[in-house]
Amino acid sequence: MTSLVRAERLAPGARVAVVAPSGPVPEERLKAGLDILRGWGLEPIVAPHVLDAHDRFDYLAGSDADRAADLQRAWCDPEVDAVLCARGGYGAQRMVDLLDWTAMRAARPKVFVGYSDITALHEAFAVRLGVSTLHGPMVAAADFLENARAQGHLRATLFEPESVRVIGAPGGGRVLVPGAARGVTLGGCLSLLAADLGAPFARRSARGGLLCLEDVGEETYRLDRYLTQLLRAGWFEGVSGVLLGSWAECDDPGLEDLLADRLGGLGVPVVDAFGFGHRDGALTVPLGVAGELDAGAGVLTLDEPALR
Repeated sequence: MTSLVRAERLAPGARVAVVAPSGPVPEERLKAGLDILRGWGLEPIVAPHVLDAHDRFDYLAGSDADRAADLQRAWCDPEVDAVLCARGGYGAQRMVDLLDWTAMRAARPKVFVGYSDITALHEAFAVRLGVSTLHGPMVAAADFLENARAQGHLRATLFEPESVRVIGAPGGGRVLVPGAARGVTLGGCLSLLAADLGAPFARRSARGGLLCLEDVGEETYRLDRYLTQLLRAGWFEGVSGVLLGSWAECDDPGLEDLLADRLGGLGVPVVDAFGFGHRDGALTVPLGVAGELDAGAGVLTLDEPALR
C-alpha cells in the first residue's frame, strides 16, 4: 500500500464548502460551526441542500441525488479549497454511487474532512480518486462545537500540518499488542467498513495499512460480528498495525477482551484508546498517509505532513 495524493494546506481566506452527505443538520449547530470557521479566517460556503430534510426518511438530509450533487459540485469547483462535512448519521452509502467519479478525478485534490458515516466516502476517495482525506471533527457536530482540543487539533492539521506530524494518544493509549509497525493509514467506523464488503469498488483488504477503527452505540456482540465478518473475508490479511479510537456508548466491560480476542491473533501491534472518533476532544487523523506506529508509546509518526 502506498501513500495517496495529499491536498494543499489551507491559508486564511480559503473557501471551504460545507456539505451534508448523510443525516439532517441542526441549523443552530451549523451556524455555530460556521462561526468557528470564520474565526479561523476561512470563508465557508454552505451547499444548497445542507439543511434539507428527506420527504420520507427523516434520518436523511434531503434526497440522495441532492446530497450527491452538493458534494460533487463542491469538489469540482476550482474556487473551493476544502470540503467539510456537517455531520454523520446515515446516508453516505446511498449516494456514493451517484457521484460522477470521472468528473471528480479531473478536479484537483482538496481537503476533505469527516468521520463516522463519512467512512464510506473516505474509502471511496481513497479507492476511486487516490486522494488522502482527514478523519476529523465535523462542522455541526457537538463534539467539535464544544471542545477546544478537537478544534485546535483540526485547525493545526489544516493550517500547520507539520506541527501535528506526531500524533499521540491521550494518556498514551492502552496497549493490547506491543510493537512497532509501518504502513499507510486507513479506516474509520468499523460498522461502515464491514458494510462496504462486496460493494462496487470496495477495498479488498487492509494489506500494508495502519488500520484505524472506532464506532459508537454498538453492543459488544455486534462489534464481534463486524470484526468476525472482516476476519472471515480476509480483509485483515497483511495489515501492518491497528489503532483503535473511541467506543462511545459501547459500555460493556467485556469490550477490551473482545478487541484482544479478535485482533490479538493478527500478529501485529494493536493500541486502544487512541483518541479519535466519537469522543470529546477527538484528534484528527489523516487517512492515506504513510507513517510508523509505536504501540507501546501510543504514538503515530507520519512520514510527511497530512497536507502539502
